[in-house]
Amino acid sequence: MSDTLALVLRLLAVFVVFLVFPLVIGQTEHKVMAHMQGRLGPMYAGGFHGWAQLVADGVKFAQKEDVVPTGADRRIFQLAPAVALLPYLLVMIAIPIGPGNAVGQALDAGVFYVLAVMGVGVLGSLMAGWASANKFSLLGGLRTAAQLLAYELPMLLAAASVAMAAGTLALPGILDAFHWWWVPWQIIGGVVFFTAGLAELQRPPFDMPVADSEIIFGAYTEYTGLRFALFLLAEYAGIVVLSALTAVLFLGGWHGPFGAAGLGWLWTLVKTVALCFVVIWLRVTYPRLREDQLQKLAWTVLIPLALVQIALTGIVKVVIS
Repeated sequence: MSDTLALVLRLLAVFVVFLVFPLVIGQTEHKVMAHMQGRLGPMYAGGFHGWAQLVADGVKFAQKEDVVPTGADRRIFQLAPAVALLPYLLVMIAIPIGPGNAVGQALDAGVFYVLAVMGVGVLGSLMAGWASANKFSLLGGLRTAAQLLAYELPMLLAAASVAMAAGTLALPGILDAFHWWWVPWQIIGGVVFFTAGLAELQRPPFDMPVADSEIIFGAYTEYTGLRFALFLLAEYAGIVVLSALTAVLFLGGWHGPFGAAGLGWLWTLVKTVALCFVVIWLRVTYPRLREDQLQKLAWTVLIPLALVQIALTGIVKVVIS
């Protein structure tokens, strides 16, 4: 098999995962929340265990009228959902799921690439808020900008700690250098990275930009139909990407017990799914933070913890060497 054909097949596999996994996580969220909160609809739609809930949601979005406000910047308004969604596809290309060639495209600066491209996805919310000609949408967009500024730094610092420990910025290289004793050593950075990622995705309890009780639905207030569905799909794609990155950087990715090298992809999948469940669990468990609480958590807790993790990594590296 030629290198070009192998690359095309890997990229095609990434695209299939990108289309399927966010929908699976969306359906899983329906089920988990239904069990935890006693919701009846998602458990009975279609009969057996509510299998048709996701189909019903898709039909609902497809039937809704596509409305663009009269005063909106039409081109930016229509482009925003794609800007919110596509960066996660580009990030998935660089995430290794197994040893060897089990990655869409290995990059030498993979850590910085995935963090930079994930930041671009947030711009979709900014564009939507600015272009909607709605004060509630604009306020949601401004909250998104403030949240991005606050949580991008601790996320980057936490990832830098792992790259520093491994001595490389390439994601496959980080996994090649991984040892199991890294898990307790890098646990602070892992918690910071995961928490900051949730805030960038605007997931509860960090959903101030879409606070429905205050600003209707933030930057997405004026969106209907399939354009609104694309924003929801971007959120679930972001959950998959964040969980996969956390598994790769802090939980060893394809490394697992029993020495089953051929099951590397399975260990990555198990860890990713477990973290996706945690994301859903947190949504059900914790109330929304106020804006001041959200900023205080970033600047007074997460950033100092990330700096502590980097200092600890430096000390351990010096002792080992």
